Amino acid sequence: MSELTRDVVVIGAGAAGLTAANELKKAGLSVAVLEARDRVGGRLWTDVIDGAMLEIGGQWVSPDQHALIETIDELGLETYERYRDGDSVYVGPTGEVSRFTGEMFPVSPETERAIADITERLDAMVAEIDPDRPWAHPQAEEWDSISWDAWLRAQTDDDEAVRNLAFATGSAMLTKPTHAFSLLQSLLMAASAGSYSHLVDADFILDKRVVGGLQQVPLLLAERLGDDVFLGSPVRTLEWSDPSTGSGQGGVTATTDTQTVHARYAILAHAPILYSRIQFVPALPRRQHQLHQHLSMGFVIKVHAVYETPFWREQGLSGTAFSPYELSHEAYDNTNHGDERGTLVGFVSDQNADDVFTLSAEERKERILESLSHYYGPEAKNPVVYYESDWGSEEWTRGAYAASFDLGGLHRYGADLRTAVGPIHFACSDMAGAGYQHVDGAIRMGRFVAANILDKAHA
Repeated sequence: MSELTRDVVVIGAGAAGLTAANELKKAGLSVAVLEARDRVGGRLWTDVIDGAMLEIGGQWVSPDQHALIETIDELGLETYERYRDGDSVYVGPTGEVSRFTGEMFPVSPETERAIADITERLDAMVAEIDPDRPWAHPQAEEWDSISWDAWLRAQTDDDEAVRNLAFATGSAMLTKPTHAFSLLQSLLMAASAGSYSHLVDADFILDKRVVGGLQQVPLLLAERLGDDVFLGSPVRTLEWSDPSTGSGQGGVTATTDTQTVHARYAILAHAPILYSRIQFVPALPRRQHQLHQHLSMGFVIKVHAVYETPFWREQGLSGTAFSPYELSHEAYDNTNHGDERGTLVGFVSDQNADDVFTLSAEERKERILESLSHYYGPEAKNPVVYYESDWGSEEWTRGAYAASFDLGGLHRYGADLRTAVGPIHFACSDMAGAGYQHVDGAIRMGRFVAANILDKAHA
């Protein structure tokens, strides 16, 4: 068992942990980053599957994600725009397929009016929300006590309008059934992107990609840390003491299967649902125990289908497709920069994702490709490469895209989410305000927690 002594031990080598470690190292503090997986990146993972480069995890960059854009520029990476020339496709409640351009789905004038009116109402509500402090809104408790689905259905009896409004934060972002989270949680998701309108605008939220894959961000950040990053090192025990409570000198000791790291501070830079994998000595305070039990991961399957050519472009289609009635509720042209082959990416979320995993792999593939064919035609059924990103089976992730509170949990516990416990600090995209659930939020949280530790270290 090797022993190390550092100023800060960072648990988790995703974008948040590696950003924090780099900020601290630049400021003159010593760090050790302990990562359970055999790779860095966390929920960013660019890999080659059957000869095709696929973004198994996060991949998009939107114009409001300033922390991510700054990091991409600083690392010398290039971006390119998602292909979006041509018509989008919408499948309606009876299975009819419509081509359209612009942001509004091709629905009846009455449904369009309901969607527009409620979107305007939501934008006004979101404008009042501070994404860093949603629980501080005067109506936070009221908005956190009603589900997203119930609130929408109280606004209109137009089911198609409700389904289209609901999936922007439900299936598409929080990846939970819309009855399982609150209106306030939905408003936070929208506020983190600047507005509800931004969240439903695919050309905004899914704007650009990084040439060569987004995992290059954590890979390059880890490269700068060199031997201070330790892979295959899940932390089993974290001993800590807080001098402000009279319990010892203050500091932490992190123990893995092969090493012990003594440090002044610890950063837990991984999904909060994994805190229970670590034995804390002494136990964390009651508030944290309660808080962490009210957070859970959503679940979405990211489906990659690679074809010899991007055949949909020849039909005048952009590749952008939506339907709250389809197994794959949204899909996009995900062709790699400079690639002659065409790639589609589709998403199967929440209850649908649960349901298809009761099927055999072959039947699941058949059903998902059948759904894609409703958007793009029969050619979609015959990809040369097919792959499902199943983050729910990842031991060190256990869902996707991120964690959110159950009904009523956000106003009750949100204010304590980022609060340090003695020398232990918390940072990941799941607890960000701006950039919540995105790489941008992870980088913001890494910067935030590093600044807090530096303030303490220099006090």
